[in-house]
Amino acid sequence: MIENENKNKMTERKVKVASESRTVMTEMIMPNDTNPLGNLMGGYLMRWMDIAAAICAAKHCESQVVTASVDNVSFHDPIKLGEVITLHASVTRAFNTSVEIFVEVLANRIDGSNPRKCNQAYLTFVAINSTTLAPQEVPVLKAVSSDELKHYEGAARRREIRLILSGRMKPADAKEVKSYFEVN
Repeated sequence: MIENENKNKMTERKVKVASESRTVMTEMIMPNDTNPLGNLMGGYLMRWMDIAAAICAAKHCESQVVTASVDNVSFHDPIKLGEVITLHASVTRAFNTSVEIFVEVLANRIDGSNPRKCNQAYLTFVAINSTTLAPQEVPVLKAVSSDELKHYEGAARRREIRLILSGRMKPADAKEVKSYFEVN
């Protein structure tokens, strides 16, 4: 009986809210960050998005994390030399050993003028045990605001699509997005 109680205690997962791990990162676009047209190079932006998201994920998981996937980074609006970007990273959902992070990129001139949303992406990270280097359980995420709830509810669908596209799940096994893959 005591053994079962200990097992239950071991599997109880900590509950956290997104604000505990929210991460904001700011960068100024310098000459070596740009292409010949004076626009921020996409690879640099993707690197910064990965860093901000990894910090956010590690704070939530309370462990080291590794990037598992990046969903559809679209470049909506060029970011120019001398502009300032602000990356906002938030946990949208925690699964068993992974977390999904939403990163939004805002840009503006140094004086604050011309503010605009330029990019966004969802990134998935797996928590790693520092001793065994194996995936480890992550704290549960409790969605608090209506915006957090919207991201949270959509995360199950995005996860299934990622798993199907990577070949780790068959469309027939999907619960949330199965109908998108059925052929009539």
